[in-house]
Amino acid sequence: MKEAKKREHIMIKTKILSLLVVAGFLGGCENMTMGQKGAVTGAALGTGIAAVAGGSFGAVVGAGLIGGAVGYLGGSAIGDNR
Repeated sequence: MKEAKKREHIMIKTKILSLLVVAGFLGGCENMTMGQKGAVTGAALGTGIAAVAGGSFGAVVGAGLIGGAVGYLGGSAIGDNR
């Protein structure tokens, strides 16, 4: 029972830290192009999803790189249409 409480505390701290990091990234993106914003978002999502899925280090890094590339292309396409 004590172990479960400890894990729950760690999860809450991790979620709070993650939200703060995301808020920092979003606040720092004001002068970025749409492609750059898409790359940051795609890389974060790709890495996060791979990490949650329990992928190996290589899989997590690969997912981040692929997510960043796809995010950049998508963001650039949206930015060009504006």
